[in-house]
Amino acid sequence: MPLSSNQIAALRALSSPTIANAIETFKVRPREAGNLSGEIRALFPELGPMAGYAVTALIRAEHPAQQQRRASVFAWWDYIQTIPAPRIVVMHDLDQPQGQGAFWGEVQANIHKALGCVGVVTDGSVRDLDEVRRLVFSSPPRTSRCRTRTSTWSTSEFP
Repeated sequence: MPLSSNQIAALRALSSPTIANAIETFKVRPREAGNLSGEIRALFPELGPMAGYAVTALIRAEHPAQQQRRASVFAWWDYIQTIPAPRIVVMHDLDQPQGQGAFWGEVQANIHKALGCVGVVTDGSVRDLDEVRRLVFSSPPRTSRCRTRTSTWSTSEFP
């Protein structure tokens, strides 16, 4: 059963460390596991914290795209709609080094905002920061100008 808008608002009022401390009491993983890199930070802190349901995906910017690794953008959008709103996209960049391409920018922020997403957390790149900020869409820390594709999605795909 999805959380109510009041419950989501209550979660937004809590700090990340408070939520992390509460999750640790469930003992679902070691305390030292599951922390974000110091490179992941809010680009638009004035927008405040995000709270919502994670929509997870893996991305890469390989040239040319290998067909067996390229996911359908339409299937991705359909998958997003299966997750309760509000949605937060969580994308892991498979490229080494990460950030060779930018999946996120003005176009993707507009599309994902229309799909009920309130922001993104990624170790990949983002472009069009001024335009994304005007959309009031929270976004990731790096910038680039390269094309990036979705490889796969679902929480089961993450290690």
